[in-house]
Amino acid sequence: MIYPIVVYGCPVLREQTQNIDANYPNLNQLIDDMFATMYNAEGIGLAAPQIGLSIRMFVIDLEVLAEDDPQFKGFKKVFINPQIVEYGDQMESCDEGCLSLPGISESVKRPSKIRIQYLDEKMEPHDEVYENYKARVIQHEYDHLEGKVFVDHISPIRRQMNRGKLTSMVNGKIRCRYRIKTVK
Repeated sequence: MIYPIVVYGCPVLREQTQNIDANYPNLNQLIDDMFATMYNAEGIGLAAPQIGLSIRMFVIDLEVLAEDDPQFKGFKKVFINPQIVEYGDQMESCDEGCLSLPGISESVKRPSKIRIQYLDEKMEPHDEVYENYKARVIQHEYDHLEGKVFVDHISPIRRQMNRGKLTSMVNGKIRCRYRIKTVK
């Protein structure tokens, strides 16, 4: 099933998410549906709040980038109940966009290294360190679980420059190439 993607302004994007366990209803189907929804929108990551679910889970697939950088080959992961337990000291800036904020792209400064603990789709625990672009994508999706979006990390002046687009999203006046769900 392809879900509509929740757009900026919908309350679920600002909620704190809840942990889940192996008994979460239709978990495997939900994971498959999240990947299908992400692929349909041509994304590389998708968090559960972006399809209206306030649970601690996101999916990432960087395979599409493997042609340019082989380190991304086979990097397809499910993160359930993740916790970033350590951030590196070095910061890097890079442009980010988001399926829930279509049409906006801004430079965001984030730590270039993280350590994250999570469960995979088989509910097996992992404690891993990621750097550079992998760390960035994970942090971007993790933010959704904390009720944040990437524009929360940009300067007030850049946020002001995007105010018109953000207001249009909140008012439901937005067009997108994939199915979306707005507040209005």
